[in-house]
Formats: sequence, C-alpha cells, structure tokens
Amino acid sequence: MVATDAEQRVATAQRWATTRENVAQAGLQLIGIGAVYVAIVIFFSFASENFLTYSNTINILTNVTVIGIVALGQALAIISGGFDLSVSGVVPLGAVSFALLVNDGVPTVLAILLVLCVGGVVGAVNGLIVTQIGINPLITTLGTLSITSGLAYSLSNGVTIPFKNPDNGVLADKTVGDISYYVILLVALSIVAFLMLRYSVFGRMLYAIGGNREASRLAGMRVNLVTVLVYVLCASLASLAGVIVASQLLAGSATVGAQAALQSIAAVILGGAALTGGVGGIPGTLIGVLVLGTISNGMALMQVPAFYQQIATGTILLLAVAFGRLRHILVGEQS
Repeated sequence: MVATDAEQRVATAQRWATTRENVAQAGLQLIGIGAVYVAIVIFFSFASENFLTYSNTINILTNVTVIGIVALGQALAIISGGFDLSVSGVVPLGAVSFALLVNDGVPTVLAILLVLCVGGVVGAVNGLIVTQIGINPLITTLGTLSITSGLAYSLSNGVTIPFKNPDNGVLADKTVGDISYYVILLVALSIVAFLMLRYSVFGRMLYAIGGNREASRLAGMRVNLVTVLVYVLCASLASLAGVIVASQLLAGSATVGAQAALQSIAAVILGGAALTGGVGGIPGTLIGVLVLGTISNGMALMQVPAFYQQIATGTILLLAVAFGRLRHILVGEQS
C-alpha cells in the first residue's frame, strides 16, 4: 500500500522528533558513562600501583580491540532496532578461515578480504531471514550462531591451527610506541562509523528505523535493504575481529570469541544504546568497551579469579539495561 502525502509528512515529523529526543538521551548517557569510567580508573589507580602505567594502558587498548571492533557492528545493529548474537560464532569462524587460507598460500591481504566476504554472507543470511521470512533477530542470530560455531569446529577438526608462516600475523605487528596495527585499525573504523552515523543519510536512516520502523517505511525508506546491510556490516566486522585474534595467537581456533556477543552488547548498552533501537553512538560504545576492558584488567592486577570477572560483566550489563529502562520511564513521565 502506498502512503499518501499526508501520511508521509506525519511519519517524517514523528521520525525526526523521535530521533532528536533519542540523541539527547544518548548524550546524557554518554556523560554518565564517562563519569563512571573516570571513577573506575581512579579506583584501580589506588588499588594497584601497576594500573596507571604506560605499559598497562597499552595492554588495555590491546585487549579491548577485538571486542571494540565487534561492538562497532553491534552498535549499528542495536541502533537500527535489532542485535546480532551470531558474532560469537563469526569471530572463531573468521579466525579459523584466515588460518586455513594463509596456510594454503593465499596472500594475507586477499585472505583478509575473503574472510570479510565470509562474514558478509553470514550477515546477509541473518538480514534476509529477519526481513523476508519475518523471524525475530534473537531466534535468527541464535540459529546462525550455532551454525557458524559448528562450521568453525568442523573446518578446524576441533584443534588449533597454527600459522605455517608467522609473518601472516601482520595485523599484530607493532608500530610507534608499541601500539599494534589493529589498535590503529579500531581507531580508524571508529572514526568512519562515527562520521557515517552522524553525517550520512544511511546513518540517519538507522536511527529513524530503530526509533520507528513503520513510520520510516511510510516515509519511503527501504527499511528491509538497510536492515540487511546492517547485518552484513556487523558480521563482516566480527569476521575481521577473528582475523585479529588469529594474528595475535598466530593460530586459528574455534574456541576464541565465545563471549563476543555478550561483551559487545554489554558495551553498546553501557554506551547509551537502547535495546528498543534508535538510541546510541560510537563514542559511548567505545567508552563501554573501555569500561569492560578496564574492569577486567584491574581485577586481573588485583588477582581476582577470572570467573568473578564474568560475574562482574553480567552484573554490569544488567545494571546498564536497568538504568536505561529507568531513564526511559522518567523521560516518558516528564514528557
């Protein structure tokens, strides 16, 4: 059914009103999570004398890069009103695929591009199932999580695949100041994602679709196409994260990245996004990633057992969702 001009004008007005309100809410959340991060840094600075050092700062940046890249894609999915659990399977699939390709003599750059294509195919399948068949993102990406995890184990035969040539782990090479190339890659991708969301038509459509999917459709947006593209980008970034993990380990393994979905969603929600869509941004997501990485690093320096770190991550996620829900209720009452 074709919308009338009046319907389109109403839909457009509603869409932009919702977008402006959501951006304001995200700004307040960004300030809040920034203050929380500063408090966390101050706490661990007093708790461990080894925390606030240059080498440990580089260590934190190194450790959060993989989840940071996954979280960039997850942010796009959540802002548009969905989310992607399959990244926990795409990361190990990317790692194993990259190891197999370079061991077969495929040039490193070409191998990375092929792995990105693998991720893109998974994302396209997710997007098409969600938009064309109508299965919700939870069930869809949970199913593809099982499939991609199974493929990673099948391709690797359940064992770690070491690189025949260590030079293939080029992304883990160091540059100035002991900073790895993949840290620089995270920064570059973050800038691109930020500019896309802030200034491009595609970015504005993501917020609009996440804020009100039906109004966006009535306004003439190609909602299904945008949704598919979002899942393609999300899975491609997850597969790139798999390449980085393989470069770090100089091996591909089907066991890496198992917590990618939980951690990336936690980071995005901490950064001010809402699971209902239409809210969020790259700066907040990066701070959310740093919060999780800093807490993990600080607890490790304090010799806290790893399973307590998992408890802390889950608790932080629940608190972030609860805070976002409370903020939404309070804003709704004020309006």
